[in-house]
Amino acid sequence: MNNPSPYTAVTDDVSVSVVSQYLPNQSDADKQQYVFSYTISIENLRSTPVQLLSRRWLITDANGERSEVEGEGVVGQQPTIAPGQTYTYTSGSVFNTPVGTMQGQYQMIAPNQQQFWIDIPVFRLALPNILN
Repeated sequence: MNNPSPYTAVTDDVSVSVVSQYLPNQSDADKQQYVFSYTISIENLRSTPVQLLSRRWLITDANGERSEVEGEGVVGQQPTIAPGQTYTYTSGSVFNTPVGTMQGQYQMIAPNQQQFWIDIPVFRLALPNILN
């Protein structure tokens, strides 16, 4: 991996790394609206290509409220990742608390049509300097 992040998981020779960022210009603390972006890099460590089919997320805010999200692909794509290559995308989430976590899984498919799930590590979304 070129840029290891503190939030990295490797499942079945596919690595998922996450970097999150608070977006103050899109947030409004008075309305309890905290906006974050996250950039995910999926690196294929296998000797064969893999394709991302779907995702499922567990999103938890600082009050312990949980929501689950499932859907096809990511940012409207179902990318195929060649051996040794990395697919990177950026998305976002809105919380009503200044701290939250996300975690989940991607459903992948190998050339032999075998489907498998890989882990998205638990990562924190938090206002800068709120947690010391």
